[in-house]
Amino acid sequence: MSLTLLHPYSVFIYEMITYPVIFFSAIFYFIAIRDLVQRKKITVSEEVDVKSKKLPFVTIQIPTLNEIVAVRCAKRCLELDYPKDKYEIIIGDDSNDKKISRRIDKFIHKYSQVKVSRRGNNKGFKAGNLNYMLKQSKGEIIVIFDSDFVPHKDFLKKIVKPFEDTNVACVQTKWGYINKNQNRVSKLATSVLMVYHHILAPINERLGISLLFGSGEAVRRSALEELGGWQEGSLTEDVEFSVRVLKKGYKIKYLHSFETPGEVPFTVKGFAKQQRRWAYGNTKAFIDHSKDILFGKIFTIKQKLYLMFTLLGYLISPFIAIFFISGTLTWFTGTPGPIDWGKFLFVFGKMLLLTSGYLFSVYVALRREGGGRYIFNVFFSSLTIGIFVTFYVCLGVLKAFIGKGMAWTIIPKQGNRGVKI
Repeated sequence: MSLTLLHPYSVFIYEMITYPVIFFSAIFYFIAIRDLVQRKKITVSEEVDVKSKKLPFVTIQIPTLNEIVAVRCAKRCLELDYPKDKYEIIIGDDSNDKKISRRIDKFIHKYSQVKVSRRGNNKGFKAGNLNYMLKQSKGEIIVIFDSDFVPHKDFLKKIVKPFEDTNVACVQTKWGYINKNQNRVSKLATSVLMVYHHILAPINERLGISLLFGSGEAVRRSALEELGGWQEGSLTEDVEFSVRVLKKGYKIKYLHSFETPGEVPFTVKGFAKQQRRWAYGNTKAFIDHSKDILFGKIFTIKQKLYLMFTLLGYLISPFIAIFFISGTLTWFTGTPGPIDWGKFLFVFGKMLLLTSGYLFSVYVALRREGGGRYIFNVFFSSLTIGIFVTFYVCLGVLKAFIGKGMAWTIIPKQGNRGVKI
């Protein structure tokens, strides 16, 4: 069959799929412009008085699976500006690599403040690890760090303060990016996170629907136990638990002014796997709680809309994938002929403007951290690396909707190289 016979079909699909792509783009334009217009001055996060006798005891949990970088995180936690008798550190070691476990043991033998927790498997993934550590934790406040995070010394003083409000169940800090300038992949991965942390998360905070991000966070133990702990098997246990917290009427606070640095993916495959996991987990969380989000009385209409966009944002990926495929087919199956460059540039420019809402939001987010000069790098990376990642994300969204499970996959960490015990 001649490829030219496919042309009218590819044109039809391309034109039809353009509408949802423009719709999603318009949403990103809206939230980015709203951020520019309504952004309030960020207030510095308050701290607790470390000399107070009423300081809560804190347990820091560091779940890990074959990642020695957890030791680096634990070392930073030992340096926190908080009374040493008021917090403990637990490394939840699910490793099946005995060499990693032996190195972790060698480290904890040097510090009585650090313990190791092992269950001999990775059942329930990260959530299962956290639930197991909870049984061995003494803290009334539970702090969680992914193994690649390196908290600042005043982390505990900052994150404990909001819990003075007894209705606050969780506190989340903004993420920083240790290796954002490592390569093109890390810059693109950073830009994706910046859009959420600089634009969407502050809006959600103002609306009272902040969500946990999975690291650099703290949870009130009593609320965690009341709600049945973390959902084992979930790939985004943080988001799923957040929805349960909000449904219960508790508060989640987002500290936009306080940053907790961690790594971003620096390989294409690692970035793709991370985004696929988040796409699956967020979509699954919405599906599991869709009845309450859509029809429950706990959320206002505005809260419902922003929760839907936050949890279902990855739905744009299938449309982008079809948009790319149909557009490519339209180009290659058309009848060759002279190009009207004036018309071509006008149509191309118009379409680029209509569909670049996400890139505009990236630019706004980058400007927040003085990284506006990276926008062209991110633009070209989005059209290359980003397209590849989009197809990975589609798999995550599809599996969530058809109810098929997905395994937890480890993402390479730069910090695993050269960790000294």
